[in-house]
Amino acid sequence: MSEYIHAALLLHFAKKEINEENLKSVMKAAGIEPDEARVKVLVSSLSTVDINQILSSQQVPSVAISAPSPAQAAAAPSGKAEEAKPEAKEEKKEEEFVGLGALFE
Repeated sequence: MSEYIHAALLLHFAKKEINEENLKSVMKAAGIEPDEARVKVLVSSLSTVDINQILSSQQVPSVAISAPSPAQAAAAPSGKAEEAKPEAKEEKKEEEFVGLGALFE
């Protein structure tokens, strides 16, 4: 879904109307075949949103990501590293399903 939002933001910054036709054109130009239902939902959702106000009032959250040091990676048993991966994927799925409202909070 992020590619749809990126296309909408590109249209916004280009000062073009965010409508179904323009959104599909941007996505096709990027080599992405747009899903009609997702395009309609996004355009409908953004029709009631003032993107300028949201972008100017919100700060982009920063996420600190630290890679383990070589010593930590070597000390970790291989079983624990594999167990952590599925948990990270589950958390990501929950975050992705928050919806469009989370993008503008």
